Amino acid sequence: MGHAMSNAAALKPAPTIPAGYPRGLLDVADRKNEKESPGTRLARLRRDKGITQIELAERLRVTQSVVSDYERDVLRLNSELILQLTQILGVSADELLGMAKAPASSGPIKNRRLYRQLQNIEKLPKRDQQALLRTIDAFLAKAS
Repeated sequence: MGHAMSNAAALKPAPTIPAGYPRGLLDVADRKNEKESPGTRLARLRRDKGITQIELAERLRVTQSVVSDYERDVLRLNSELILQLTQILGVSADELLGMAKAPASSGPIKNRRLYRQLQNIEKLPKRDQQALLRTIDAFLAKAS
């Protein structure tokens, strides 16, 4: 004999899900993509500048694990740290906090070693920079 459902149980309304509550795994995934966390944004901005966690840690005078904790949102960014990061990363506080988008650029240099070398070249005297640029121009002209 089969089990018959009582009329009372059949008429009972299904529970409702409150508005804004995730309705499934895809909804949760979409929300995560909706807004970048401060730590994720920090990691992206750091990588875009070709800076390693160790290099950032040295500039901030903290350990690499502390930088990792900031990037994983284990630690929150404080006002003093935000000011230091804006100077090191060359971004505004609004951009660092996700309140403003970065100005459009041609994109970061993907090769970190090349990026660091360019940063070091900028520190050279003007005469040495010009000599290096002439050498690079000559090399590129041959390669074309």
